[in-house]
Amino acid sequence: MKMESALKAILVLSIAGMLFSGYLSYYELFKKACPIGGCSSLLGLPACVYGFAMYIAVFAISLLGLKGRK
Repeated sequence: MKMESALKAILVLSIAGMLFSGYLSYYELFKKACPIGGCSSLLGLPACVYGFAMYIAVFAISLLGLKGRK
């Protein structure tokens, strides 16, 4: 697999991860409900918020990698 196609695949997966963890974060932070059952928290925030932040970081790094290749 070429580097550019791998970065594109990572970009798409990070978008999917942002959508899913963003959905979970929204429900837990604003609706005060857990849409998938047992929810955990870490340092006062739901765990999915940290996942959302990590997916944003992966998205940004893969986007920078694609921009740098062109």
